[in-house]
Amino acid sequence: MKKEKIAAIALAALVAASATALPTSAAVYNRAEADFVSTYFDREESERSFSRKYLSLKGIPTKNVWSYNRLSVKIGGLGLSVKGLEINGKAYIPFRAAASAIGASYSYNSSDRSSAMKASGLSINAGDGCYTVYANDRALFSESPAVIMNDGRMYIPAEIFAKAVGMTLSAKGSEVSISGKYSPLLHASKFYREDEVFWLARIIHAESRGEPLFGKIAVGDVVLNRVKSSAYPNTIYGVIFDRKYGVQFSPILDGSIYNTPDFNSILAAKICLDGYMISPDVLFFLEPSHSTSSWIPKNRQYLFTIGSHDFYK
Repeated sequence: MKKEKIAAIALAALVAASATALPTSAAVYNRAEADFVSTYFDREESERSFSRKYLSLKGIPTKNVWSYNRLSVKIGGLGLSVKGLEINGKAYIPFRAAASAIGASYSYNSSDRSSAMKASGLSINAGDGCYTVYANDRALFSESPAVIMNDGRMYIPAEIFAKAVGMTLSAKGSEVSISGKYSPLLHASKFYREDEVFWLARIIHAESRGEPLFGKIAVGDVVLNRVKSSAYPNTIYGVIFDRKYGVQFSPILDGSIYNTPDFNSILAAKICLDGYMISPDVLFFLEPSHSTSSWIPKNRQYLFTIGSHDFYK
């Protein structure tokens, strides 16, 4: 094994705990997400003879429950007494009623407008306006946030709840069902590989300092899509330090790959590793205002722009 790889593995082992730990305060979650909430808006504009795409997060148009389609919700065959809502094209369920349906305890913290559920082998935390719900310390991301509506209830995307409890979500018309055997999500301590979080968080941080969380996730997509591609190494470490066709990421040259990542970079790494993906095709990115090479724009297909980065397949 090469000396540099041995050293890198040793370094990862020493500081892996700092890379995998996330604060447990919902107030911290809310502050961390504030930099990208409502940052992007749906739009298209013509530039250089093609339509430039801007990815968007979805805000909550109104918190009036009567402005949305009402949904009948069943969990484990039990009909909830409180209706769900269709918001931004997604099925939302009332968090407290859903927790009760599986025999879980529920609490609300008015100081940071967060709700928590505890069941056998599972804890879930959701903050008002947060796009990430934390289940067993894992980061479950949605483009449409958890929200406290004007009826005073916290609503969360049904797909997030279903994943957390290990059950199957189905929807037909105005009916939503979460069925199957309760099987809580594997805890973060057993799910995330420390070396993967360590290196993915560092390349995201080095490449996208100052970018919003959505843009950080896209950088993570580039790395993970390369891992899946036969044209690149099959590990995160291997992709980052790949030199087959020259150094692939500039932080390898300037040493910034070894800088300690910020909260959002760690969070983005975890979101990516938990399966959320902006694009299964993206393999390249660049910052047009600072790029000294035209190879990517000339040879790869443009996909979208987030923040200051253009992404290509």
